[in-house]
Amino acid sequence: MKELSTRAISGALYISLLILCIYWQYALVVLFLGFGLICMAEFKKLIQLESKAPYVVFVIMYLGFSIWCLASSPNSGFNEAIQIIQVITIFVQLLLIKDLFSEKIIPLFNTKRYILTTFYLSSSFVFLILIANNNYIFTPLLLMGAFILVWVNDTGAYLIGKNFGKQKLFPSVSPKKTVEGFLGGLFFACIASYFIAKFTGTLDFTYWLILSIIVSVFGTIGDLIESKFKRQAKVKDSGVIMPGHGGLLDRLDSIIFVAPFFYLFLRLFPHVS
Repeated sequence: MKELSTRAISGALYISLLILCIYWQYALVVLFLGFGLICMAEFKKLIQLESKAPYVVFVIMYLGFSIWCLASSPNSGFNEAIQIIQVITIFVQLLLIKDLFSEKIIPLFNTKRYILTTFYLSSSFVFLILIANNNYIFTPLLLMGAFILVWVNDTGAYLIGKNFGKQKLFPSVSPKKTVEGFLGGLFFACIASYFIAKFTGTLDFTYWLILSIIVSVFGTIGDLIESKFKRQAKVKDSGVIMPGHGGLLDRLDSIIFVAPFFYLFLRLFPHVS
């Protein structure tokens, strides 16, 4: 009972902090800067990287794009820079998906460690800020909708998996995840997309429905990939900053992996906003 209460309080503080900051552009930038540095510290431990360079790269990349977003009229190089970062990030994520389906451990030579800290973690926080500033207009409800879909998917997957789960989804990486749980999370995320469309006034229901599928699929994959990193590091959690939950990376692994694909959808269909 005490552990459940600790978990609930810790989770409530995290969600409250996010909600308080998400509607104020500068506060959101600062919040994700802090979140990113914490996640970087946790991830570096998982992949056994002692260098301080990833912190420098993250701060430069993240603040560079954030300042660009805060500008009223970004220069012509902005879109080109985003496209380059997006192509590399999605390519790296696809390689991680390939590694996930391999029974072998994820190879972590030094070059790959730096690639991962840059294009698995740092760039994903850039895309979170870009989602909130889609088409250079601060639209925090787009980002809030993405987080809600992740939370609903995770909750639905947990409840359905715990009560009805039989067939293991990925037993070699996460023995508790089940196919029934995944489908349950997807189902509830699709339902949530209707209410997000109705009450946020950001995108039509059809687009939020597609995004709910994107979030459910890639959010689950992101969680599995982080689980594989933890399994290789032989740890249960990425950190201890959130009592009852583990590390901050444990809470953000899904949205971090989803962000580039979510933003790609917004770019492919600019008229949806």
